Amino acid sequence: MLSNASHLQSGVSPKRAQILICWGLLFMRVSVSLLLLQVHGLPKLMHWSVEVQRIEDPFGLGGTLTLGLAVFAEVICPVLLILGVWARLACLPILAVLAVAVLFVHPEWSLEQGQFAWLLMILFAGLAITGPGPLVIGKALRKR
Repeated sequence: MLSNASHLQSGVSPKRAQILICWGLLFMRVSVSLLLLQVHGLPKLMHWSVEVQRIEDPFGLGGTLTLGLAVFAEVICPVLLILGVWARLACLPILAVLAVAVLFVHPEWSLEQGQFAWLLMILFAGLAITGPGPLVIGKALRKR
């Protein structure tokens, strides 16, 4: 993954760099997923009856379906990411919901106003590209 010359620039051996990348991916995957769960997903799930009445529905799907899709993307997918199960695939609904929010629900947002959504998109896109790394629940269960 890393060239042997990379340790010369960073001062870290290639083996140590691999370990740091594994732990860095785990930290990013878990922290960004927990953030999405806490800020968006769980409030929608816990206050379903209120949220179904007030959720924006840019495509006319109806409040129940729109909220269901949002809860899937903001609750189920982050849990899959935390576990490292179908991680790349789990990023796609999250990215779709964030893109809909920025492009269709809040097109008037400046970059500053939408920076949280943009940062989440960048992080989840990065995880979709890199994958979850080797520290995932599936590997731990298979070793037993």
